[in-house]
Amino acid sequence: MTLSSAKKMNLQHKDFYSKNDKIYVATDCIIFGFDDGDLKLLIFKRKQEPDAGIWSLIGSFVKLDEDVNNAARRVLEEITGLSELYLEQSKTYGNADRDPGYRCLSVAHYALIRIGDYDKKLVEEHGAYWYTLKDLPTLALDHNKMVSDALAILRRKARYEPIGFELLPEKFTIPQMQKLYEAIYQRELDPRNFRKKLLSHKVLIKLEEKDKSGSKRGAFLYRFDSEKYEQLKESGYNFEI
Repeated sequence: MTLSSAKKMNLQHKDFYSKNDKIYVATDCIIFGFDDGDLKLLIFKRKQEPDAGIWSLIGSFVKLDEDVNNAARRVLEEITGLSELYLEQSKTYGNADRDPGYRCLSVAHYALIRIGDYDKKLVEEHGAYWYTLKDLPTLALDHNKMVSDALAILRRKARYEPIGFELLPEKFTIPQMQKLYEAIYQRELDPRNFRKKLLSHKVLIKLEEKDKSGSKRGAFLYRFDSEKYEQLKESGYNFEI
């Protein structure tokens, strides 16, 4: 270790603010998945007081040498086994009375996960379960508010960005895509208008394969053309559905 790096390490652990009140910083992860036409949330029963045994989002305290975003990614990887996920900060929750355990603020993050990709054994080991949003139980602390806020952000982004493709398998049908957007918006969409609007963006690659699980005739499978979208995005293109 060089002298400068050693000095920096000492400064990182020296508390120049020791006379001030202490506060904990946590991160809570709102993990969305899509399965069988439903938008789902990964939750588990809280293992420590306060609210031990109550359904909760999955989170952690941020370590001293850890960036907040990295703390959220650590939590996701520990639970799902996945490191490359769509992850964004949603909001910081800092009401003085939000956590009866001690003064603690939480930086919430929402993640989008293809529900077939995660490590099922890891999820089971942590006692986590997927719940549909309509069946979501009352969560610990202010976690229901976190979910509501994250869902509002997801709905806004889904309208103008192709964020929905993060929740679908690599190959999908247009009816599957429509079901996802209906799950996000919690309302039915006109199939003809949705298809027309989606195809007009020209960011889907039509495959020769068909999904025949719904009918003998089947529906063509598509793949999202991320390179084409990035080119359009750089030109100021607006992906609106």
